[in-house]
Amino acid sequence: MSDWIALVFEEREFTAERLEALARGLAGTLERRGVRSGDRVALMSSNRPEFVVAVLALWRLGAAVVLFSPAWKRGEAEHAIAITEPAHAVGDHPVLAGMMPMLHLDDPIEPGGGGPAPERDPDADAVLVFSSGTTGLPKAVRHTHRSFAAAVRHWRDALGLTGTDRMQITTPPSHILGLLNIVTALESGVWTRLHRRFDLDAMLRHIEADRITVEMAVAPIALAMASHPRLESYDLSSLRYIMWGATPVTPSVAETVTRRTGVGWVPAYGATEVPVIACNPLDGARLDSVGRPVPGVEARVVSLETGEPVPPGETGEIQVRAESLMAGYLPAEATAASLDDGWYRTGDVGNIDAGGWLRLTDRTKEMIKVRGFQVAPAEVEAVLHGHPAVDDCAVFGVPDAADGERVVAAVAAGAEVDPAELVALVGERLASYKRPERVLLVPEIPRLPSGKVLRRVLRDRLGPG
Repeated sequence: MSDWIALVFEEREFTAERLEALARGLAGTLERRGVRSGDRVALMSSNRPEFVVAVLALWRLGAAVVLFSPAWKRGEAEHAIAITEPAHAVGDHPVLAGMMPMLHLDDPIEPGGGGPAPERDPDADAVLVFSSGTTGLPKAVRHTHRSFAAAVRHWRDALGLTGTDRMQITTPPSHILGLLNIVTALESGVWTRLHRRFDLDAMLRHIEADRITVEMAVAPIALAMASHPRLESYDLSSLRYIMWGATPVTPSVAETVTRRTGVGWVPAYGATEVPVIACNPLDGARLDSVGRPVPGVEARVVSLETGEPVPPGETGEIQVRAESLMAGYLPAEATAASLDDGWYRTGDVGNIDAGGWLRLTDRTKEMIKVRGFQVAPAEVEAVLHGHPAVDDCAVFGVPDAADGERVVAAVAAGAEVDPAELVALVGERLASYKRPERVLLVPEIPRLPSGKVLRRVLRDRLGPG
């Protein structure tokens, strides 16, 4: 660590040494509160420099960081606590503060002295971040220091990051991509601006003012850029490229941005369980592919019927094997179903051509992906079933140019009910991105004799809307 400026937030600047000194100070405070090596510590925080300091402090103590989304409501936080059993809590969120004793990040952090951080056990848990499955509530994905460090190396190398780069982060750090960007930037010597929240004009203004070289985007950001009436008024010439991740590329949107700005895109692909799977080359990126598997990651395609590997060009489920693969899920019993002899089953359908280019075409899982966040239909359905007028319901996703997918709920009601009331009910109980965009009243929910909901039938019957 040295005195290079590592992080900027509003008008505040933090050198790498300052961040490290604050982490030493916070580590001392946490240690006095009883945090020990091997403990799991819940962290529920808004976008702020203290989030970064808290992660570094907990890793310094050998504790594992359990990332709680600041968008969560109490029920979601209760579930997260139940499956990860954190011993302590840090943050700035009233939901977590109301559930367990929490060290508040608004409290002053005094810099601490001492030497470099102790050596980390590479096989100890570093971070637990939540990923929704298809059959119930979110699971916690466990990454060790070894697996997360591998992901950082993969991301740094794929993006060609060096100490001459400058980037900004508008996405929540509690999401795997947000944390990966922060840690990769710190370890690569990248100057980074952290934003309190996403604001398109602020993002564009800072590309110009800060001479940002690498911009991260998901579909909503790309769409907003493409439709911005004054996009040409910003000087974006400092950008080497814009990375598109978390949702599939919409070529027409990407091409519009490039035509209006002259800046090209670098599509990439990852998952919470394997943070970096594939990335386009920085020179010669294509919009019809998420790129080739990065060095250190193997990818294959297996038949949806037999589970056997298929030849290049044939479509099936994408499976990956990597040093960055998660250590497993909590609850632990969920891990086995996601692995096939050491290969992670992504649930994505696609193909890999003879040149190694990977294309995604569909999802085997019923998970809905909104702005890069995963929504489990069963979680939303459980809330809807709690309304006395709802006899049956099914939740599914439909394509959306801005958000990747939108959440739609089909409801069979036994009494008159206002769809807006059901949307509001979900909004009260769950994070805003899980709230249905539409609630459609239907005579019945199609199901197999086993009780399995035929979501595809509903999607085809009701249309994208």
